[in-house]
Amino acid sequence: MAPRPKIAGRGTRQNPENRYERIHIEPELLGEDDATLPKEPTQFYRDTSRTALAQNDSPDVGFRFSLNPYRGCEHGCIYCYARPTHEYLSFSAGLDFERRIMIKEDAPALLRQTFLSRRWQPQVVALSGNTDCYQPIERCLQLTRRCLEVFRDFRNPVSLITKSALIIRDIDLLGALASHDAVHVVVSLTTLDPELARRMEPRAATPERRLAAIATLSAAGIAVGVNVAPVIPGLNDSEIPAILAHAAAAGARTADWLLVRLPCPVDQLFTDWLERNYPERRSRVLGRIRECRGGRLSDARFGHRHRGEGPYAAQIAALFRTAARRAGLDQSLPPLSAAAFWRPAVPPAIADQLRLC
Repeated sequence: MAPRPKIAGRGTRQNPENRYERIHIEPELLGEDDATLPKEPTQFYRDTSRTALAQNDSPDVGFRFSLNPYRGCEHGCIYCYARPTHEYLSFSAGLDFERRIMIKEDAPALLRQTFLSRRWQPQVVALSGNTDCYQPIERCLQLTRRCLEVFRDFRNPVSLITKSALIIRDIDLLGALASHDAVHVVVSLTTLDPELARRMEPRAATPERRLAAIATLSAAGIAVGVNVAPVIPGLNDSEIPAILAHAAAAGARTADWLLVRLPCPVDQLFTDWLERNYPERRSRVLGRIRECRGGRLSDARFGHRHRGEGPYAAQIAALFRTAARRAGLDQSLPPLSAAAFWRPAVPPAIADQLRLC
């Protein structure tokens, strides 16, 4: 079978076999250019989860509970570590991750029910953490906005991370939470090069729009930081000082970074992407990732997966520390507070249901 050409607007052109399924369907290709390829529309499916929050016990992640209104992500970031989670849904980590999106329509109602329960101990919830809560379909469905309305009503602290400029739509809700020290926003910014961003994160906001979002959030008094994630050795690591300088100028208060990790089958997808988009850099990029990962492309060990190890990883860390200090981004965001949390009066019918929880 001939290699499949790039599909416009998608991060990958591959749909590798699901490691947990015995049957895999490979569509017949009609030609070698986009015009003759079958169309790849995004499809949306109802997610019937009965709880809104997922629990996390990873020692190197700073939250216990997270909320992801969407599973799969239309942004199509080629490096995304969440791609393999789509295999748990009987989908592929490749094109399926970008074009078959699970929608948690009941997330706002389930979140409200959780906060109404006396079992809930007020604490920070990470909104996103796996897939972006502000991907394109959010403009229509407004699931994230409706969840933020619940956070506002209960004044429960929330930390958001996104690479979408759509977040400024909800600045009214974020501002209300900020008045109670109950919200942080982190904007993911991997590059300032619009062409690299277009190829690597095809349906995410441009770097310019992300910087504008930081500026708008900061001007509204919302604590905002920037996350250079992932740092890809040999591809975007040299941009770290410039990224931090621009983020600071836009109003970011802090910065962090994560080293790229390529679990199976993301390693296959990313390698193919490099060959298609930057063949002259392929060997160098993969070689440097392996230098930071003990000879592999991924390392899932806690304490190592976010930063890597070895001389080259140490150089990246030193470069980031220096650049963050020069940009004034070496401080932490102010702590989030649950002191203002409250439960509005509960209608009798709902109170009867909660007694059963």
